[in-house]
Amino acid sequence: MLAWKIGGDQGEGIDSTGDIVIHVANHLGYYVYGYKSFSSRIKGGHTNYKVRIANQPIHATTKRTDILIALNQETINLNHHELDGGIILADSAFSPYLPDDSKAFLVPLAMSQMAKDQGSLLMRNMIAVGASAALLGLPLDAFGQYIVKRFAKKGESIINANKRALSMGYEAIMAQFDQIPAPPALGIPVPGDRIVLTGNDATALGALAAGCRIMCGYPITPATDIMEALAKYFPMVGGVVMQMEDELASITAAIGAGFAGARAMTATSGPGLSLMQEAIGLAAMTETPVVIVDTQRAGPSTGMPTKQEQSDLLALIYGGHGEAPRIVITPSSVEEAFEDAYEAFNLADHFQTPVIIATDLSLALWQQTVERQAVDGSHVPIDRGAIYSAQDLSTVANSFRRYAFTLDDISPRTLPGMSHGQYLATGVEHGQNGKVSEDPINRQHMMDKRLNKVLQIHQLRTPVRYDGPEDADVVLLAIGSTVGINKEAKEILAKSGVRAAVAWLRTLSPFPKDQCQRFFAKARHILVVEQNATGQVAHLLKGAGLFDGRYHSLLKYDGVPFLPEEVAQETQNLLAQLEVNH
Repeated sequence: MLAWKIGGDQGEGIDSTGDIVIHVANHLGYYVYGYKSFSSRIKGGHTNYKVRIANQPIHATTKRTDILIALNQETINLNHHELDGGIILADSAFSPYLPDDSKAFLVPLAMSQMAKDQGSLLMRNMIAVGASAALLGLPLDAFGQYIVKRFAKKGESIINANKRALSMGYEAIMAQFDQIPAPPALGIPVPGDRIVLTGNDATALGALAAGCRIMCGYPITPATDIMEALAKYFPMVGGVVMQMEDELASITAAIGAGFAGARAMTATSGPGLSLMQEAIGLAAMTETPVVIVDTQRAGPSTGMPTKQEQSDLLALIYGGHGEAPRIVITPSSVEEAFEDAYEAFNLADHFQTPVIIATDLSLALWQQTVERQAVDGSHVPIDRGAIYSAQDLSTVANSFRRYAFTLDDISPRTLPGMSHGQYLATGVEHGQNGKVSEDPINRQHMMDKRLNKVLQIHQLRTPVRYDGPEDADVVLLAIGSTVGINKEAKEILAKSGVRAAVAWLRTLSPFPKDQCQRFFAKARHILVVEQNATGQVAHLLKGAGLFDGRYHSLLKYDGVPFLPEEVAQETQNLLAQLEVNH
């Protein structure tokens, strides 16, 4: 396993350089995981892209870096502490130097001058890629083939220029290879049918497989990629992406489409979610299916748009005025992002309610290896819920009641255009026939109906997943991208003799109290690992009456994801302290 990283000023092609490395390594049969740190601006400010490469699945980024490509001195100053004996390949144009406490090995390379000799400074990054291929021990031909594919539309001259730059960087390193410390070996690749995706990519694919054909959205980091992906896919299936004037228009248009019978969605982040809350209540009151994706980022207000956080949870569940039930589900991996996307539409139709998918910035944006079959939509089940047929309606004639009280609290609906159906839907409290009613008994029945029907969700999907011994020394409990971090922390803990398990919540609302009780019954300790300042997952556990003396919180809210090493160390510290106190 090896970690490669490139850093420089934002706008210098850091992302595209990292993308080349990550896609070529994946194509060669390695597993990859990419992590980007970037500023909330278009150009300027430090940015870096870290790629882990291994011949086994990878779930998170890591503390260590083995090879750092530095395009300026700031990159060395900010990142050298990650390299303990690792290699820093730096552009000699800025006269690079190592800080006094650095343990890295510096390799200056005249990247800028070599690029200028090729006719353009833009070739500097491709020279860095060629040099990286030599350090990584990856075949240069694989990079050349990728260049042909990537720049096919730009013509032979551009392709050949990039290939020459690749070769120059590669040969420059090979000429001095015996003078450079050998980085960790990658090992033998594992061939397979795998692709590189982000959580946003998988969400878009899952929605497409579910039959979603309209997406109403407004651009916002880090959710915009979902809208852009569907804008590419929908023309092939007759769908449409509508960029609205704001988030209010986005959610209300999606609700209108859902009322009309289409499978519709919107995607946003924290600020947009705040604007959508009243309309989410409308969908709950009118019992209209709609899917909302919230890709959480650091708040409040504008906060830090390009940084990781998981602080929207209580807003997702309780946001808005009154008590408007909704289903909130949360994927922890790219594979689960695909799964949750198509499930969300089935759940929305089945329960006739808003369904919110709570992802986070790390899951939404970071690229990683995925087995192609995990996002194959050819066998996705479709559940449109209880919809009256024309024959059913003919038997009830004019006595159809849209909000009829039923044994399971789900009322069969009709779609516009169906004879003897009903098209009345109001945000005011209403009776079984949909007409306005303020009768106290009716009000209580309607509230109970809306609140109780979603409780059945735990019969339709697994609300909690668990990996490890039932009587673990400690269970690492999390949601979203933090789950992958916990999985790697579990492996680190195992090496020190700690029997750890990993659990993750798949459904946040309604909260799966009974399932949590069952999974955690024999665990000695439960550490709730989450990225917010107030312990919102812990708050949900407390609200369910589960947060006893075995539960503990580990919080991080600086915008930077947890590292597996960090979680493992904090877990060991906690267990040691508990042992002393005991």
